[in-house]
Amino acid sequence: MTRAEQKLIFKTRAREWAAKLEVEIARLVVRPMRVKWASCLTHGHLNFNAELWGFDLSMQDYVIVHELLHLQVPNHGKLWKILMRAHLGDYEKAEMKLKKLAAESVA
Repeated sequence: MTRAEQKLIFKTRAREWAAKLEVEIARLVVRPMRVKWASCLTHGHLNFNAELWGFDLSMQDYVIVHELLHLQVPNHGKLWKILMRAHLGDYEKAEMKLKKLAAESVA
């Protein structure tokens, strides 16, 4: 699969999640990022790390939903956690995998 195809598939998944979560994406960028898996601004600008393409879909979904929910809830408080669980179930497993990968890439 080409880089362009991977990017298109990832962006399509993000837009599908946005529709399901009923949030608007103003700008969606997938690019190499050194430190973060993703970032978002409350007015709908989303950036995702291109490395996510190599991860399984549950980890991609975790990062996508995590950022999209910040368009509704700007913190990681109780409501955000409830929404994460409602949409992804045991989201902490993917969160722990990502933290482990990040720690391994630093070491």
